[in-house]
Amino acid sequence: MTATSNEYILTDMGGGARYPYPKHVWSPAGGWWSRPANWRSNTFITFAGIFAIAYGVWSVSADREFRSIQPDRPIPSMMWAKQYKSQSQESGDS
Repeated sequence: MTATSNEYILTDMGGGARYPYPKHVWSPAGGWWSRPANWRSNTFITFAGIFAIAYGVWSVSADREFRSIQPDRPIPSMMWAKQYKSQSQESGDS
């Protein structure tokens, strides 16, 4: 067998040979040996959606962030929190 054949890769990694499986079983994960042809585009779309949601949550969190007790040293969220941006603009104007 060559190193590029699927059988070699599966047996080398312990998967064994493909065996008969029931065709009538439905699985949300795609079933046995699922390898859709458009997995790259599906992966890209999924990660783009995750990134968009994370960016939205980040933006809402940064807009609503308020600290009643001021930190005694600079912290990373001071770079994007409205509370500290407005304070730095006021101190820069005077």
